Amino acid sequence: MSDILSQSEIDNLLQALSTGEVDAEEMKANNEKQVKVYDFARPSKFSKEHLRTLEIIFEHYGRLLSTNLPVYLRKNVQVEVMNSEAVTYMEFSNALSNPVLLGIVNFDPLEGNIIVEMASQLGFTIVDRMLGGEGEPMDKVREFSEIELLIIERIMTACVSLLREPWENVIDIHPRLERIETNSQFAQVISPSEMIAIITINIKIGEVEGLMNVCLPYITLEPVMEKLNTKFWYSSMQEKSEAAYAEAIESLISKAAIPVTAVLGNSTISVSDFSGLQVGDVVRLDTKVDQELEVFVGDIKKFTALPGAAGDNYAVRVTSVIREEQ
Repeated sequence: MSDILSQSEIDNLLQALSTGEVDAEEMKANNEKQVKVYDFARPSKFSKEHLRTLEIIFEHYGRLLSTNLPVYLRKNVQVEVMNSEAVTYMEFSNALSNPVLLGIVNFDPLEGNIIVEMASQLGFTIVDRMLGGEGEPMDKVREFSEIELLIIERIMTACVSLLREPWENVIDIHPRLERIETNSQFAQVISPSEMIAIITINIKIGEVEGLMNVCLPYITLEPVMEKLNTKFWYSSMQEKSEAAYAEAIESLISKAAIPVTAVLGNSTISVSDFSGLQVGDVVRLDTKVDQELEVFVGDIKKFTALPGAAGDNYAVRVTSVIREEQ
């Protein structure tokens, strides 16, 4: 319900209008609705919320890249998500130069493909490292040979397989690298006017830096767009209690294999005596036959025990446990 003016307020308003303190035209202009310009050539299909959620997904992906790529390249790899933006595919393809490394990725079970574009200098650095070099980029830009493309394909296949884990809170995907194109004209898998989200990732291999752009078409992500918001993201993440986490760690530790060593005794001899040892020689130890032995778990003295036998095998019987406080 609108506010009702009192008679005194009406009189004050009329007086203000007559003296010019209040402009009637200005009051009318303030009540007019503001028109928002809408570009039909670039419809706003990706909101800021969508782009922010995609950044969170690919920040997780970046951490996986930085821990898995050094296994192949044997060099320190740093990965950082730079930014995200929504553009048309035409704008993205027009900005590409030849030669270019474009990985066409099947995003099963989602329809369509995504595109992973990697800087050429990163491609040459990867080839150099895989062939035993220092990881130096090429001074001159040239076409990639068939052998170089096979090497890069192996690394890109490993990178694509890592996409599954970051996306598991949204959808269970099975990404697969279909092919690598070095000419952008042969990678027209999306309509030029289709809106895409581009996630720009900076990759540093040793001292060489380059960008990797991940192109995500709206038509591919449309079935899961409602899930690309931070509320759904955090609510779908599985929360584990501290007790469950401790139990999982304990279960993993219990399966770890550790060496247990029973030390019969120690002795000190000269190098000349050691070099002259023959079969049948006796080495005098510093322990007696009935004395308890020290049992080590790894490098920690944990038990005392008496020597014996179990069937045809030598054995020890634990007599006491050495606590940490002892």
